[in-house]
Amino acid sequence: MQFKDYYEVMGVARDATPDQIKRAYRQLARKHHPDVNKAKDAEVRFKELGEAYAVLKDSEKRAAYDQLGANWKSGQDFQPPPDWDTRAEHAGGDFSAAEAAQFSDFFESLFGREHGAARPRSRRSQPLHARGEDHHAKIQIELEDAYEGAQKEITLRVPQLDAQGRLGVREHSVSFKLPRGVRAGQQIRLAAQGGAGMGEGPPGDLYLEIEFRPHAHYRVERHDVYLDLPVAPWEATLGAEIEVPTPTGTVALTIPANSTAGRKLRLKGRGLPAATPGDFYFVLQIALPAATSEAEQAAHRSLAAQYQDFNPRAHLGGSK
Repeated sequence: MQFKDYYEVMGVARDATPDQIKRAYRQLARKHHPDVNKAKDAEVRFKELGEAYAVLKDSEKRAAYDQLGANWKSGQDFQPPPDWDTRAEHAGGDFSAAEAAQFSDFFESLFGREHGAARPRSRRSQPLHARGEDHHAKIQIELEDAYEGAQKEITLRVPQLDAQGRLGVREHSVSFKLPRGVRAGQQIRLAAQGGAGMGEGPPGDLYLEIEFRPHAHYRVERHDVYLDLPVAPWEATLGAEIEVPTPTGTVALTIPANSTAGRKLRLKGRGLPAATPGDFYFVLQIALPAATSEAEQAAHRSLAAQYQDFNPRAHLGGSK
């Protein structure tokens, strides 16, 4: 009996994470499934993958198996070490006799005997089933949708094998509810909307990652929303009451006297909805009117004469 290197079978490193092992199995299982792959060794390869995955996905079985790694190499003659019974018992044997029948003598020697899952001498091929792949996509939404929630429908182009095993593409439309308060980077899981399963395996899930479509006026930072608000010089200097837009409607805003460019005015709790709602910020920008007529230019000269000691570059040091 030869030692089986399950990491080599899966094509992963010995320090692979559970997610990496899971992804590798799904990709290889789809590639070598006998319903898809017509090569003579496809079924054998598929069963080898199932056996390797059954061990490496289980933290206790994997830990027990890893204890052999320093002493054995793939293809060497193998007999379980004398103290293996203790390790196998600790690793558990939560697989059925039908599952054990799918696997090799090597697997049985490690995990089968302790739990009575001995393989029959004559066995029939068992049905092959695999869960479908999870699919991932990014979608762009309007900022206003995050405030109110919305019913959405998207059309995805997804790979699909035809009856002859050829890879093609089909369009897949999905309707879903966009929750109120959704934020950029959040993933929405749509159960059973991913890749189709094989045999009687269930379909995978679809994960939609949210992005906000660039907005003409607003920008978002986590739960907070910002608007660069232009104000006239006299509004910033003298103060003003103005009406300004927000994603939920127009509001009245007080501009305090002697405001400067970059000052932030906050509307508490008017950002994105959440358990703790974000805030809405108006960032003041001083908008200078054009001076094209003689009267307008004279007004600016008069203003300059009134503020002869004002130096907007004083903070730069030595600048005039």
